[in-house]
Amino acid sequence: MTPNWFAAIMGTGIVATSGVALHSDFPGLSTVTTGFWLLASVGLVIATILFLRGRPAEHADDPSMAHFYGAPAMALLTVGAGTIELGPQFLGNHVAVWVGGLLWLAGTTAGLFTAVWIPFRMITGTQSAQSGAMPSWLMPVVPPMVSAATGSLLIQHIPAGQLRLGVLAACYGMFGLSLIVGLLTIAMVYSRLVHRGLPSIDVAPTVWIMLGMIGQSIAAAVLLGNVSALVFQSEHASIAAGLHILGIGYGLVMSGFGLFIFVLAVSITVHNVRRGMSFTPAWWSFTFPIGTCVTGSAALAFATDSALLLIVAGALYVLLILAWLIVAARSAKMVLGQTLKMTVPVVRLRTGTATPALERKTGTDAHAVSV
Repeated sequence: MTPNWFAAIMGTGIVATSGVALHSDFPGLSTVTTGFWLLASVGLVIATILFLRGRPAEHADDPSMAHFYGAPAMALLTVGAGTIELGPQFLGNHVAVWVGGLLWLAGTTAGLFTAVWIPFRMITGTQSAQSGAMPSWLMPVVPPMVSAATGSLLIQHIPAGQLRLGVLAACYGMFGLSLIVGLLTIAMVYSRLVHRGLPSIDVAPTVWIMLGMIGQSIAAAVLLGNVSALVFQSEHASIAAGLHILGIGYGLVMSGFGLFIFVLAVSITVHNVRRGMSFTPAWWSFTFPIGTCVTGSAALAFATDSALLLIVAGALYVLLILAWLIVAARSAKMVLGQTLKMTVPVVRLRTGTATPALERKTGTDAHAVSV
């Protein structure tokens, strides 16, 4: 199993966590979010087993596949966040927080490793960038930002003191790491797209990864600013107020850039669909980035008391559900087709003098059947 298939877990888990971020009492929404979290959790277990059994490092030498080693880390983080928010109804609050925290720790460790390991391999190895920067280059860069955003859920469950302060500081550090390297990468990708376009129409969906980076950064900035009040109190309350304002200001400014990338991604997608873009696992790039925009827009809406942003978040969530349904259906069809090809033997008539694998006699005629 290749690491890019973990994007399916990311795309499924984000439906659950972004639905919770809406804080809506819409009928059936709680059931929908819980169902998607359970589906993502089961999928994570299955995907991890298949991935570990299939030599997990064997794709590291493939320049187009190596970047997707960031996907397993983000899958762990997404399911972990869902466990903290939706798990208490099944596991109890204490167990859910511990399980979610362990998943966050595992995903954060893996994400920081890939964020350094993949660029290092590109610099010192044979993975030359002859084709220029690709949107998939962001895959190992985004995990620390996901850790920063989901880490805000853990802070309220950590006892007050140095540990809570350390986790908050670590989240802001990962926010800075991912933001700066991510913006540098987006600049390289944008330059490549403008000057040389995409190498093929089938990689067009990966353009949406840029949007995921932006949406997740907005969510991280706002959510970390909100929980900073739990860390900086009394004489340090002004620090929390400053971080809260910083998060809102960053979110408002970055929303304009996010809108530009969204329109650009939609335009590129429509253009390539009209040219005959075929289905690949890269289509899961349509889901997680939209989900991060839901969480980012919702967080900013509640922080600013903006009805417009809340409507935007709701509309994006509907778009996310539609995208998930389409991609999941196409993925199931693809996997089922591959499974049937592997299990159903090919039977064909063989002519000439070759020795048949099996002979079946009907009357006086002999028919060679190759299995």
